[in-house]
Amino acid sequence: MTSKTMPPAHNGEATKDRRSHSVHKIGGTSMSNIEAVFDNILIGGRKNEELYNRIFVVSAYGGITDLLLENKKTGEPGVFALYAGSENDWAWGDALSRVQSRMLEINTDAFDDEADRKLADRFVQERVEGVRSCLIDLQRICGYGHFKLKEHLMTVREMISGIGEAHSAHNTMLLLRRRGVNAEFVDLSGWRESESMSLEDRIRDAFVDIDVQTVMPIVTGYTQAADGLMGIYGRGYSEVTFSAIACVTSANEAVIHKEFHLSSADPRIVGADKVQPIGRTNYDVADQLSNMGMEAIHPRAAKGLRQQGIPLRIVNTFEPNHPGTVIDESWTPEEARIEIVTGLENAFEIEVFDQDMVGIPGSGEVALTAFRRFKVPLVSWSMNANTMSFYVSAPMKQVRRVIENIQKHQPGADIQTRKIDIVSAIGANLRAKNILGEAISAIEKSNLDLLATHVSGRGVDIQFAFPDGSYTEAVEILHQALIENTGYELIDAKKTAA
Repeated sequence: MTSKTMPPAHNGEATKDRRSHSVHKIGGTSMSNIEAVFDNILIGGRKNEELYNRIFVVSAYGGITDLLLENKKTGEPGVFALYAGSENDWAWGDALSRVQSRMLEINTDAFDDEADRKLADRFVQERVEGVRSCLIDLQRICGYGHFKLKEHLMTVREMISGIGEAHSAHNTMLLLRRRGVNAEFVDLSGWRESESMSLEDRIRDAFVDIDVQTVMPIVTGYTQAADGLMGIYGRGYSEVTFSAIACVTSANEAVIHKEFHLSSADPRIVGADKVQPIGRTNYDVADQLSNMGMEAIHPRAAKGLRQQGIPLRIVNTFEPNHPGTVIDESWTPEEARIEIVTGLENAFEIEVFDQDMVGIPGSGEVALTAFRRFKVPLVSWSMNANTMSFYVSAPMKQVRRVIENIQKHQPGADIQTRKIDIVSAIGANLRAKNILGEAISAIEKSNLDLLATHVSGRGVDIQFAFPDGSYTEAVEILHQALIENTGYELIDAKKTAA
């Protein structure tokens, strides 16, 4: 390899060969605010060599992936959902045309230069019409009995999704070049490529001739890989791509640009004047946040960074001078403290009482198998001699299926279910006796009804279960007791700059 070539991924102590560049990920909501992205992230006050030694992984513009797949919040079908739902209905084709129109609208708003806009429009038309032709051909082939559409749907989903990231990355490259930046569009989507590669090999192949000291790579958040990303990681694939690039290229730091600070609580609940940005924490805390549905980073993406010893920085797109939050595997605070209070509303407690479990090794495996079968992730669970308590955040339909399955295999069990709210106090070091006591004391002085408490031996989180409808009050009370009234400020990330 030449000196321009990115080094291979390391195992073990990767920090010895760490390079000087950083890898950045920009989310879809941020991408939609094009001027803020250029003023606060891509260019700002940087000139000449200051612009480089940075790799950018971009998501699709806000709302585009929802139109391509399905709305993440409402479930409204997009192109893929409509295509998967019917082999003959043309509704998916109309939906694809609407996506193309929306992309062209974004181009019109983004480009002042007509030549650049025409290049961007041609790019969109080529990708959209290429996908349309492919889907029509697939429908035609699956009209024969030997081919089944459902066997190809995950590949279709990945191909459709990849249009969004390719659009935003290509646009960003054109806009940067118009501003005099030597940007390069790095397309990992596998468009019109016949060779199948692993995620890491595709990244190595894409970066083999890129010198990040003189080139700013703008990379698609979606990567076409032999094993498929979406089947494993769902819609968190862009963070997996981001993490893999940081690991493969031995980045000095990984940076995620979000629309908010990673703070001690939701400011909409406790008040913007009371929350504190978290300056520094570790990957254990990031995992617990994911468990509460508040992802700082997809847990599978965090795994690679954690193993390679690459620190992750979470920064606010709209506050470019704020150092943000540094997440580092090697860091544990000397002083025990709560860093964030968050949780899950509208969760469920499933209590399984079965006298026949007493003294039987592995008696909980039947219930655990039911959760795995119906793909219901557990927030936490506990077990004593004759009772198992499971805490989940999932649609009621899935919960009922799990209960029916457990009852089928444990006919003598008494199963009770109730809606609850789960609030979790999380920190990198909770190994102090007074933390749990202060939390319980604050709850006792309130009108809250505490149903259950779970304390992990690792000293990272304490979970509290309350009756449904208690979430807002519980977060306010615990944040006040465990953060506001302690008199300390969270670690300042300015002291942790890489």
